[in-house]
Amino acid sequence: MLSALGTLLTTLLELAAVFFVIKAVRSARTPQGALGWSVFLLAAPYLAIPAYLYLGHARFPGYVSRRRASSALVRKLDQLRHYHRESATDDPNGPLGRVVAFEQMARMPLVSGNAAELLIDGEATFEAIFRAIDRARRYVLIAFYIIRDDAVGQELKRRVVAKAAQGVEVRILYDALGSSALSGSYLEELRAADVAIENFHHLRRPHSRFQRNFRNHRKIVVVDGTVAFVGGHNVGDEYLGRSPRFGHWRDTQVKLEGPVVAEVQLVFAEDWHWATDESLDLDWNPERAAPNVDALVVAPGPADAMETGSLFFCNAIGSARRRIWIASPYFVPDVDILSALKLAALRGVDVRILVADRRDHLLVWLAAFAYFDEVRGAGITVLRYTNGFLHQKVLLVDDDLAAVGSVNLDNRSCRLNFEIAAILFDPRVAARVQDMLEADFRHSYPYETPLDMTPWWLRYGAPLARLFAPIL
Repeated sequence: MLSALGTLLTTLLELAAVFFVIKAVRSARTPQGALGWSVFLLAAPYLAIPAYLYLGHARFPGYVSRRRASSALVRKLDQLRHYHRESATDDPNGPLGRVVAFEQMARMPLVSGNAAELLIDGEATFEAIFRAIDRARRYVLIAFYIIRDDAVGQELKRRVVAKAAQGVEVRILYDALGSSALSGSYLEELRAADVAIENFHHLRRPHSRFQRNFRNHRKIVVVDGTVAFVGGHNVGDEYLGRSPRFGHWRDTQVKLEGPVVAEVQLVFAEDWHWATDESLDLDWNPERAAPNVDALVVAPGPADAMETGSLFFCNAIGSARRRIWIASPYFVPDVDILSALKLAALRGVDVRILVADRRDHLLVWLAAFAYFDEVRGAGITVLRYTNGFLHQKVLLVDDDLAAVGSVNLDNRSCRLNFEIAAILFDPRVAARVQDMLEADFRHSYPYETPLDMTPWWLRYGAPLARLFAPIL
């Protein structure tokens, strides 16, 4: 009897493995990925099936359907057409032809009449965000991957509770995985004060519990539809440099005003609609702001028809003529970004990659060492930041394009996470980003050690960690 039952279970497991092999072959991003999953599933189904359920998804179909349901929100951006770029050209072969590709992948227009203020590190960032919240008159929209119940989290709570008491509508979105340590009392106090706070992963389909590999990594604050913030900061004491482990926390945010705020707001509204099924009544008519910066928002995610995160980097790298500098805590690029970086360096572009010297996630930190020899061989400069922990996600192209957001230079940000970046086409903004990055370079050192000259644990650990690159 037991033998027959065991045979039946084994047969069912093998059939399940074949079913998931078929799914993997149909949906895997690359032939190598399909082959890898197929071999794993057939050779070790006991281990591979749970792993595939958790890690094997490449798209987020539930979000796609919800995005279609909220298409009325997208139509609201049609009114931004009269803010359409003034300085750019539609010539796809011209110097600003890259704009067209950014607009197509973002499904939003490049708009003129914006202001962009660079906020360096936590003190400047939270001071500006809290000041904007204090001035709110109608609504405050907040989305963070991580919200902690610490001093910074308590300060945020105090301010939004005060605004809610004044009749201001406050909506907060958090990621349950990133904010796993957030206390229930924190949520209860906010809800008792009429602050709407929801988990992005309040999903409706039973199979969605296996999709925790998808994370809402965005950092967004919008106030009254007139001012917005995006960047690398979450809500926690470490982002103000209060962590004994990390010390100084190097991060960057950008404060936006003007028509581009409506694009940031749309990203939040889509996420909120997914999490709550509520369509928000918001202000979609922002006024122009000096000094008339051209800007647009790209919000990559696993619901996109194309891999927008990878295309975002590839388009920026491919358009560089003189330089491209990228700051990211992690360096685990996919094959397309890796090729674009090497080609840029080979054609004489000054390519610099600034990464964290300290680590917060061992596997992704370790995997980066498996790429350094390859990119240095093409002429790319790798710099490691030593003045605390570098967490900013910034890129600079030539003298007229800069981007600030939540997108790391790794596969997770490009394929699995919901992210956001503000792309700014303006020489003045680019000059400020240049000054900021040059200051960071002074706290960094060129990393030139070949992998085979490193300690044994790094020499062997880095290639092994690279095997996990598709999910890092």
